[in-house]
Amino acid sequence: MNVLMLSSSDIGGGAARSAYRLHQGLQAINVDSQMLVQTKTGDDFRIIAPKGKLSKGLAKIRPVIDNLPLSFYPQCDRKVFAAQWLPNNLNQQIAQINPNIVNLHWVCDGFLPIEAITKIRQPIVWTLHDMWAFTGGCHYSYDCDRYTSNCGTCPQLDSHHDWDLSRWIWKRKHKHWQGLNLYIVTPSKWLAKCAKASSLFENVSIEVIPYGLDLKVYKPIDKLLARQILNLPQNTKLVLFGSLSPTSDQRKGFHLLQPALHRLRDRTDQAQIEVLIFGTSEPKVSLDLGFKSHYLGKLSDDISLSLIYNAADVFVAPSIEDNLPNTVLESIACGLPVVAFDIGGMSDMIDHKANGYLAQPFDIEDLAHGISWILEDCDRYLNLAHQARAKAEREFSQELQAKRYLKLFEEILSSRSSKQ
Repeated sequence: MNVLMLSSSDIGGGAARSAYRLHQGLQAINVDSQMLVQTKTGDDFRIIAPKGKLSKGLAKIRPVIDNLPLSFYPQCDRKVFAAQWLPNNLNQQIAQINPNIVNLHWVCDGFLPIEAITKIRQPIVWTLHDMWAFTGGCHYSYDCDRYTSNCGTCPQLDSHHDWDLSRWIWKRKHKHWQGLNLYIVTPSKWLAKCAKASSLFENVSIEVIPYGLDLKVYKPIDKLLARQILNLPQNTKLVLFGSLSPTSDQRKGFHLLQPALHRLRDRTDQAQIEVLIFGTSEPKVSLDLGFKSHYLGKLSDDISLSLIYNAADVFVAPSIEDNLPNTVLESIACGLPVVAFDIGGMSDMIDHKANGYLAQPFDIEDLAHGISWILEDCDRYLNLAHQARAKAEREFSQELQAKRYLKLFEEILSSRSSKQ
């Protein structure tokens, strides 16, 4: 079986990392897997990317050009919206490779135009990493449910017109994606529910297959050793927070974490807790986090991330909307209990008061209580850490994820053969 995966990049944000991990998992169970990407940062020869200075240069500016329609909506954050209109030659490349299955992942940043998907002749398994595939362009809809009809009057565009950019994008999807040989995979039950409620995918087969990790890399190691390697304090409780853009991405909830840490400071000895942040460097103007803080910078390699999770005592994920964040999976795989709001796919990973704590959505007081509850009892903490790792071993291994995909691929091809 030859599987061709499409992802805007091989290593980068959470979606790219998840796609590449699946690629590795499929290779490990002897499935011929290749990836077609717009931006390649690794050296895996099975990753196919633009070659030559001109092609690489065009790949870099495609996201900028594809975002041009957003110029008419100056209030819109361009990082949370994608038009996907810019043509390219991906269909020719797919035809040349001629795989048995095409597995789409995060294909925005101008990588795969909406119209190109309908030209793919092979069965398409689309792994959704956010809501973009069934909305009028936004990656997360927040409280808006217009994707259940036909979008328009988009709050993220600050639009007050039915016929706006979101309606145009939705109409293009509706026109070109009817009758596709399409199967949807979502990593979380929450995203599956959203996709099923959408007007675009209400009649499409949807299956939930969680992300998988290499549990030989993301595993518990001695906490004091991890801190020694990272030059972190040995005798304080370390509260960890991080993502791709932890303090600037509104969706990741830093604006809720900061006051929660202040509440925690009011009820704790300030000298007993310190805060770790990865994904950003220390800002010019210091942020008041209530405790002494350490900025660890941007990290993408698994070894460094595993060390950081092992050095910490609790990971806090205060996202206001999220699918199945890698940071939470990586944390529990390292035996690190997590505190998060009970939103999105968090409950797929966190069992309340069994391996972590699910706070009431956006309740700052409960978020602070969750951090305190995890840290205050040593015996309870050891049990939470043990249960976190056990959950990862049961449900989130790279091998299990790959086998679930292989089973789906085989069922699709078998069904296709029987109809021919």
